[in-house]
Amino acid sequence: MLLATLVLGTLTFAQTKAVIVQTELDRAGFSCNTIDGVWGDRSARAEALYAAARGRSPAATADDAYRAHFKDLGSPYRWDVVTAEDLAARVAIPADPAGKQELETMGYESVKEMFAERGHVSPRALERLNPKIDWDRVKVGDRIRIPDFPSMDEELDAWTRNRPGAPGRPLADLVRISLSRCEVTVYDREGKCLGLFPCSIAKDKAKLPPQGELRVTTTIPRPNYTYTPDRTPPGQKPRRYIFPRRGPTIPWASPGSGCPCPATASTARPGPSRSAAPSRTAASGSRTGTPRGSTRW
Repeated sequence: MLLATLVLGTLTFAQTKAVIVQTELDRAGFSCNTIDGVWGDRSARAEALYAAARGRSPAATADDAYRAHFKDLGSPYRWDVVTAEDLAARVAIPADPAGKQELETMGYESVKEMFAERGHVSPRALERLNPKIDWDRVKVGDRIRIPDFPSMDEELDAWTRNRPGAPGRPLADLVRISLSRCEVTVYDREGKCLGLFPCSIAKDKAKLPPQGELRVTTTIPRPNYTYTPDRTPPGQKPRRYIFPRRGPTIPWASPGSGCPCPATASTARPGPSRSAAPSRTAASGSRTGTPRGSTRW
């Protein structure tokens, strides 16, 4: 017992199995939402779908998942060096939409936010992966360890150009959106699950999409984001704000898609309505939002 305690005490945060498994699942397209090193419902859900797609039983713990799927793989991390361009790319994001509309790019407000996004990790997890970094005084040349993911530009280039050497992704035939789980699952023609991704729910429940089956008619690699305030003073036309296309913090999922509405067929019935504020949920988080049925795309 004492020996086991001493061995566990020598593990760094980067070596803990929960972080490694969350990272490898995300790299395989099964996101637990945010890599945070805490094994919870969302991590277990991602692992279960990943295992089922490979004909395996779900693991009971992060350690079991590591031994079942990833024990023979190398390190999932890389070291990025902070550049002058990184520091210069920081931008203050105004709170009001009119101010956002005037920006040339919707960038990051801090280096910590920038590198956490690159590595799909929570800010706290990024701190624990890099305990020697002073995040208030990051400088050019600092080396930061993050999970190794292709950039969004690389992913989009692979999708739009199918260029050799780019990260490949299997073709999807069905996208199922579950508002009760706040998740998107993707399947191929044979019904095999190809990926799991988190999704958010509109704060205004009247804006929730119709329940039923929709068909994707267009795809938009880098869509813009149009914001229309909920309230318009009497006698005035609604004001719309179009945020810039450039920048990593534009509030949309890339790439975008177009679907005809309303739904053409009913595939699920809404469940009991329970009001809850939408939120970003970590890998250990529980479901948020109003539980409803699922929409097939």
